[in-house]
Amino acid sequence: MSTPAGAAAYAEGYLAEDDACGEARALGTAAGAHPISAAGGAALSVLAATISARAVVEIGTGAGVSGLYLLRGMAGDGTLTTIDVDPELQRSARRTFLAAGYGPGRARLINGMALEVLPRLTDGGYDLVVADAVPAEYPGYLAEAIRLLRPGGVLVLEGVLDGGRVAEPGAAHGPGTAALRETAALVRDDERLLSALLPVADGMLCAVRR
Repeated sequence: MSTPAGAAAYAEGYLAEDDACGEARALGTAAGAHPISAAGGAALSVLAATISARAVVEIGTGAGVSGLYLLRGMAGDGTLTTIDVDPELQRSARRTFLAAGYGPGRARLINGMALEVLPRLTDGGYDLVVADAVPAEYPGYLAEAIRLLRPGGVLVLEGVLDGGRVAEPGAAHGPGTAALRETAALVRDDERLLSALLPVADGMLCAVRR
């Protein structure tokens, strides 16, 4: 019988990453951006493809790893709006998208603080919202995402298990862990959302806007 660690390693290696993802991952890791894992990225592609996503918001561009996976699953005429506070990482992401064959019209990169940018986006105008950024800001991301999603739209909050710390309520942890635990409870208890917490990567909390 395989161990949980062995099963997780098998899932991560199930699909091989191509050169574009590998190069973006190396850039992001070197910059301390903590790119989404291969299994998590594949899940993003499948979710985007399942709903034929045309309008996607990504919170946390990094060097473009998750953006590549999203673009691969999105409809061919879709636009990825991706937000990050680091302009250098966004420049790397733009180069990544172009090198992978995605024209400049496929990705709108916005430099700035997510909680300042998100209120400027259109109510109910998006098929998919993905957050992989500052854990302490996840409650704010959630509130904005619910506003941005159309009925039937999908929310993905990545990294919500926080290395397993979220599952240890009695332990002393930082504000990021507390915010992730709060966000998970808010999603679970919100009647506007149908949710599931998936043990993929470092935890993907997925929800459909009813």
